[in-house]
Amino acid sequence: MANSRPAGAMGGRGPMGGGHGPMRGTVVKAKDFKGSIKKLLRYLKPYALQLIVVVIFAIASTVFMILGPSILGNITTLIYEGLMNIIGGTGMGIDFDAILKIICLLIGLYLASALFTFIQSWIMSGVIMKLGYSLRKDIEDKMHKLPLNYYDTRNYGEILSHITNDVDTLVNSLNQSITQVITSVTNVVGMLIMMLLISWKMSVIAILVLPLSLILVLFVVKHTQKYFRRQQEYLGHVNGHIEEMYGSHLIVKAFNGEADSVAQFNDLNNQLYDAGWKAQFSSSLMMPIMNFINNIAYVIVCIMGGYYASIGVITVGNIQSFIQYMKQSTQQVQQVANISNVLQQTAAAAERVFEYLEEAEEEPDTEYPVPVDDIKGEVIFAHVHFGYNPEQIIINDFTAKVEPGQKVAIVGPTGAGKTTMIKLLMRFYDVTQGAICIDGLDLKQFRRNDLRSLFGMVLQDTWLYNASIKDNIRYGKQNASDEEVIEAAKAAQVDHFVRTLPDGYDMVLNEEASNISQGQKQLLTIARAILCDPKILILDEATSSVDTRTEILIQKAMDNLMRGRTSFIIAHRLSTIKDADMILCMDHGDIVEKGTHEELLAKGGFYANLYNSQFSDGEEEE
Repeated sequence: MANSRPAGAMGGRGPMGGGHGPMRGTVVKAKDFKGSIKKLLRYLKPYALQLIVVVIFAIASTVFMILGPSILGNITTLIYEGLMNIIGGTGMGIDFDAILKIICLLIGLYLASALFTFIQSWIMSGVIMKLGYSLRKDIEDKMHKLPLNYYDTRNYGEILSHITNDVDTLVNSLNQSITQVITSVTNVVGMLIMMLLISWKMSVIAILVLPLSLILVLFVVKHTQKYFRRQQEYLGHVNGHIEEMYGSHLIVKAFNGEADSVAQFNDLNNQLYDAGWKAQFSSSLMMPIMNFINNIAYVIVCIMGGYYASIGVITVGNIQSFIQYMKQSTQQVQQVANISNVLQQTAAAAERVFEYLEEAEEEPDTEYPVPVDDIKGEVIFAHVHFGYNPEQIIINDFTAKVEPGQKVAIVGPTGAGKTTMIKLLMRFYDVTQGAICIDGLDLKQFRRNDLRSLFGMVLQDTWLYNASIKDNIRYGKQNASDEEVIEAAKAAQVDHFVRTLPDGYDMVLNEEASNISQGQKQLLTIARAILCDPKILILDEATSSVDTRTEILIQKAMDNLMRGRTSFIIAHRLSTIKDADMILCMDHGDIVEKGTHEELLAKGGFYANLYNSQFSDGEEEE
C-alpha cells in the first residue's frame, strides 16, 4: 500500500535515547580530520589578525614562565654559596641584596606572563564566541533552506544536536586547544633548550623518560578502552531503560510492571557498575605509573647533578632548575597528549556541523514570482506523479480540478496518499511528474512563502508552543489585535473554555501544552486558522480530538469559515463531509471515485463500502 510519509521518517528518540555524549576516556574521532580542520580555518580566517596576536602573546607568556626556574636557581646558588662562606668562615655570607633583585625580577616576569596570558585569553574568548555565533547563525539559516524530506528522514534529536551539542563541543574544545597547543609546544621546546644549556648528559636521562612514559601510557590506554566502551554502552542501556519507564510510568503502574522494571534496571546497573569500576581503576593506574618512572628519573638526575656540582661543572641552583624543567616538561608532554584528544573532538564536532551545512538545499524560488494578491482559489492537479523515493512512486496520475470556493473532501484508507497531496499542494515537496496549478499558474511560479501565505491549516497533530493562549492563536496572524484574537476564538468555540482557565487568554502553556486537554488544543489551532483568514483552507482530521457536541459547534464555525473559500478536507469520519461539493476517493495513490456524497452512495462502490463500514454492527448515523 502507498504510504503518505517516507519510510525512513523518524520522530522523537529511539529506545536507546538519552542524548548522552562520549564517556570520559573515549574520543570520538573525525572521519576526515584534515578536511574538517581546513574548513574550520576558513571560518577563522576573518579573525587572522586577532589569532596572530594571540599566538605572539601566548609565546611571550610562555617564554617568561620558562625563564622563571633558571632565575630561581640563581637564588638557590646564592643561598648555597653564602652558607658555604659562613661555614668556611670566609666571605660576607648570603647576599640578600642580590636575592632581592632576583626576586623582583621574578615577580616582574611572572606579572608580565600573567598579563600576556590574560590578554590572549580575552582575545581568544572573543574570537571563539564570534565563531560560535557565526556557526549557529549559519545553521539557523540552513534550517530554512533544507527540504522537508531532510527532516522527515532524520531523528529530531540529531538535528538539534548540531545546534547545541556539536557547536558547544566545537567552541569549548577549540577555545581550550588553540592556546594550549601553542603554550605546550613552546614549553616543551623551551624547557628542552634550557635543560641542554645546563647539562646535555642529564638531558639525555630526561629525554629517555618521555618515550618510556608514552609506551606505558599507550599500553594502559589500549587495555582500558574496552572497559570505557563497555561503560558507555551500559550507560546507554540504563539511560534508555529509565527514559522508557519514566515516559510509560502510567502503563507500568496499570499492568503491575514495577517489579520487572526494577529487576531489569538492577541487571543493567550491575553491568554498568562492573564495567565502570574496571574502567576507572585501569585508568587510575596511569598517573602512579608515570610518577614511578619520573621519580626514578629524578633520583638519577639528582645523583648526576650532585656529582657534577661537586666537581664544579654545574651549580646547585642548576640542579634545582633542571629538576623543575624536567618535571614541567613531563607535564607538558601529558598536556600535549590530552590536547590531541581535544583536537579529535574538535574535528569530529566540526565535521558534523559542516556535514549539516553542506546538505543539499531545496530548489531556489523563481527569480520572477507572480503576485498572490488577486488569487481566487482555482486548483488543478494535472497528471501528478510523486514518490518520496523517486524509485517508488506512490501517487499515480492524480488529476482533478477544483473550482474557486469549492469544498473538496479527500477520503480513503490510511496510507492512500491523502496527506501527501496536501504536502504537494503547499509545495513542501515538488511533484515528480505533472503539475499543480493555482488560478492556472504552476506552483513553481510562486515564492514558497507567498504560496504558503494563501493557506490556512488545521492538522490532526496539534502544534502549540510555550507562550500565552493569546500568542498561540495570534501565530496565524502576527499583527492581529486582541479583539481580532477574541473574535476568532469565539468563532472556533474557544472563548468559553479559555475564560474558565487561570489568567484566561494570558495563561501560558507549558512546553508540551499538557496543561490543557487534547480537544482544547485542537480548538486553539482552529482559532488560529480562522484568524489568518486564508484564501485556501486545509483541514486534516481537524475535529478528530473533540467530542461530538463540540464537533457540531466547530462544524458550524467551519462552514462559515469555508464559505467562499476553496477548502480541502481530509476526513476519516465520513459523516462530517456529506455536504462537500466534491469527494475524491483515494486508494494506493489513485483517485478511484469522484463525485458528491449522494452520487457516490448511489454507485454502491468504493465510497459506499467505506461509508457503510462506519455504521455497521447496528450503529446508526447521527
